[in-house]
Amino acid sequence: MVISSSHIYSQSNLDVLDINTANKINVKRFTQNGQIQIYQSAYRGSYPSIIRDSLRNAALGRKVLLIQFMKGGVKQGVDNPVRLCGNLTWIRSSHSFDQYNSEAFENDKNLKKSINESTLELWNFCKKELQSGENDQIILDEIFSAIEMKIIDKDDLISTLENRFISGDVILTGTDIPKDLLLMANQITELRS
Repeated sequence: MVISSSHIYSQSNLDVLDINTANKINVKRFTQNGQIQIYQSAYRGSYPSIIRDSLRNAALGRKVLLIQFMKGGVKQGVDNPVRLCGNLTWIRSSHSFDQYNSEAFENDKNLKKSINESTLELWNFCKKELQSGENDQIILDEIFSAIEMKIIDKDDLISTLENRFISGDVILTGTDIPKDLLLMANQITELRS
């Protein structure tokens, strides 16, 4: 008996389960890692449908983690998540790029350092969550902007996604998506105005 779903699994993820029944059988089980979905758009701020879907999934009982890398707010950050529907954890950067104009960001080294540190704190939190297997869905909103700004390393993201443990989907959003990541995706959706 083979247990699987519509996902493609590699032979290296094969485990054998011992079932305690009168007719002793071995069951082969594949580790399930969900899909990688990429939503791309020509402009920022075009992802309200993803946020809407995350709320719906949480209301239906799925455990959802929504991380917004380029958006911040008052008393936000890893230590102050917003919880909605009992199942949605929504975290924004404690000090984000969106709170300032791009000129201030480029000219003020202390500001840039603070924003970079806050974004890296979010990324390190996300890496742990991608390995924990505790979420049914993880959304990394505008992570490609953090890569483009050289705050998050593209190879670190690729390695983390390759070694993730999540039964549901990982959703990545952004405007300029590296080709390496497009090739990893199970689904690519282009959002148009």
